[in-house]
Amino acid sequence: MNIPSKSDLPQGTLDLLILRTVAHGPIHGYAIAQRIQQISREALQVQQGSLYPALHRLEYKKLLAAEWAESESGRKAKFYKLTAKGRAHLKSETEGWARLTEAVALILEEA
Repeated sequence: MNIPSKSDLPQGTLDLLILRTVAHGPIHGYAIAQRIQQISREALQVQQGSLYPALHRLEYKKLLAAEWAESESGRKAKFYKLTAKGRAHLKSETEGWARLTEAVALILEEA
């Protein structure tokens, strides 16, 4: 399944997935998409048309920092890492998602 269009995703979902993936250490864009797909057991596929604008937005907001380096394939790639601000944002957003999913689960169990 591909990630739904931006309007179908709750606001900030892709950003949260990216920040969580980058939290493990510096990683380039293509590897971020692969990692999200792998961890989600192929349920989520982030398209380049969504991924790179999100990475640029997160970098602009100073949640990610980036630098050019050589990738595993020997090509130059932009590697992203969390900033202190990004780490704090990730913590806050993760806590918010936990509260939201718990509330939704309660409602679904009731129904």
